[in-house]
Amino acid sequence: MRHIQMKILFIGVGKMGLPMSCHLLNQGHDIRVLDPDPIRLQEAAIKGLEVASQANDSVEDFIWADYIFSSLPNDHAFLEVANQVAQKAAKNTKYIDTSTISISASAKAAEILENAGVQYLRVAVSGNNHMAAAANLTILASGPKPVYDEALPLLSSWGSSQFYLGDKEQARLMKLVVNLLIAQTSAMLAEGLTLGRLGNLDWQDMWQVLSASAVGSPILKAKSAQLGLPLGERDFSPTFTVHQMIKDLQLITSAGDDLGASLAQTKTTLGWMNQAIAQGDGGLDYAAIIRVLERQVGITDLS
Repeated sequence: MRHIQMKILFIGVGKMGLPMSCHLLNQGHDIRVLDPDPIRLQEAAIKGLEVASQANDSVEDFIWADYIFSSLPNDHAFLEVANQVAQKAAKNTKYIDTSTISISASAKAAEILENAGVQYLRVAVSGNNHMAAAANLTILASGPKPVYDEALPLLSSWGSSQFYLGDKEQARLMKLVVNLLIAQTSAMLAEGLTLGRLGNLDWQDMWQVLSASAVGSPILKAKSAQLGLPLGERDFSPTFTVHQMIKDLQLITSAGDDLGASLAQTKTTLGWMNQAIAQGDGGLDYAAIIRVLERQVGITDLS
């Protein structure tokens, strides 16, 4: 399928932004990238992406772009970029943000961008950096439907599953719902596997049974492949760290407070994640809360 060539400014080329911008480049679009980290810009240049002007007062790349994309780490960085887009982009520029941020920050940016005449599409992506590289992300979009329809050929370069969820902040909330269930899967595993180990069930046997059972979801099977390895190995190298999951859980519990949902189980899971950091496991995969519960009951074989 032939795509109309677009001029795209992509802001934030980290673990998610770099593969997503590369997929757009591979579609034949003109891509320029911005990032405060020079190492990330070097990696982007190696991939064939054009590095945009890094001058703080530069507007050329913003005016040049048909679309501005961003992939940013938190509310503060997102609002900073959203304000730059509002100040520097041409009217009717399409701005698409893919960050995991709070609903309130996204709504605040929507007002700023609307006043500036910039069309703003929220596109949350579900999946990790490996899934981004493999173009296997799930796309969750909300905002102006005409912008979504026009941008869909671009978004489809990131994955084959796309969902339009409404005209405001629905994509932001849906991403939090998905991540709530991912976090709670790790909590479920922590409790279940700890119970099994206390009763002398074999670690690998448990993973094999769970993967083949009614609870054998894709995320559980992925953790089984990572943690239920042959020879009793347990690999907690991160696909998504405890620190990263805490950020998402804070967004989730804050949304629950704002919307009147108690989320008691999720708040317990957040507490376990904080314990993992206190115990030195913050840089490990978020499934390291398994180790937290094992420590609580005196299991010492945590390798």
